Amino acid sequence: MQFRRPALSLLLISSCILAACSPPEPQTTVVVAQPETQRAAAVAMPDKYSARVSEEILRAGGNAVDAGIAAGFALAVSFPEAGNIGGGGFMLIRMNGEDAFIDYREKAPGAADRDMYLDENGDVIKRASLVGHLSVGVPGSVAGFWAAHKRYGTLPWSQLLAPAIRIAEEGFEVPEKLGGGMLSRLEMYAGKTNFADYFGDMHTGELLKQPELAATLKRIAENGADEFYKGKTAALIVAEMERGNGLITMEDLATYEAIWREPLRANWREFEVLSAPLPSSGGFALIQLLKIRDYIDHHFLFHSR
Repeated sequence: MQFRRPALSLLLISSCILAACSPPEPQTTVVVAQPETQRAAAVAMPDKYSARVSEEILRAGGNAVDAGIAAGFALAVSFPEAGNIGGGGFMLIRMNGEDAFIDYREKAPGAADRDMYLDENGDVIKRASLVGHLSVGVPGSVAGFWAAHKRYGTLPWSQLLAPAIRIAEEGFEVPEKLGGGMLSRLEMYAGKTNFADYFGDMHTGELLKQPELAATLKRIAENGADEFYKGKTAALIVAEMERGNGLITMEDLATYEAIWREPLRANWREFEVLSAPLPSSGGFALIQLLKIRDYIDHHFLFHSR
């Protein structure tokens, strides 16, 4: 979200604009000194790894979009609930005097239909839309990052993935939220995913390495978004879909496109508010809340006289 006066702009950047995510806790904030042309930057991320990666990219001369992309890939390693290459999201950008919004949410596979989560009696199959191969949409994160980088990025694409690759190879210290909270859901995933094979032995405070994820990120770093949507990674995704009776095909992946949309605009007090348009509901809800609050304040002020 941006609040903008004619002579003043403020951009708030968080990991939640990179992917659909749980409320991050705790936040790690880093203030980074920049060259004279960009004097300062502030980063808010849900874990220390993504915060450090953002700082690293900014210190290397990257801009906010570069830092956001690098943090998004890092979160795929250290905090997958907040950002991952198998998901999607939105990005609101204010860059070089231009306002932009990119929609890279997941999309339903071409073979999806309205009754896919119903049994033969027309009853909803428990958790079929939440867990397992049928619950998966065509991922958008890599396409969204790629599109944002093509339009606004300044550092090389491979440089933005390098920190995430390093974290995946060398490992990261598992936080309580990941090592405790996520593992409590193993029973829900049992028989429907291979989650336990990769994370069943994960413990809070211990080092977790992910060599297969590192290899995937290396391929994406070398070959761009086409690797994920048309290359070896795409083939691996489709093979897994076929194994688990999922719906995503090579055509679904190859035809996925991130969409540039006009940001939602509204006047509030002396500001112009820029936020997320549809299909996000957050932008409309935020503007409604701001205006409702003003109305309530006026209402109570009027009746208190």
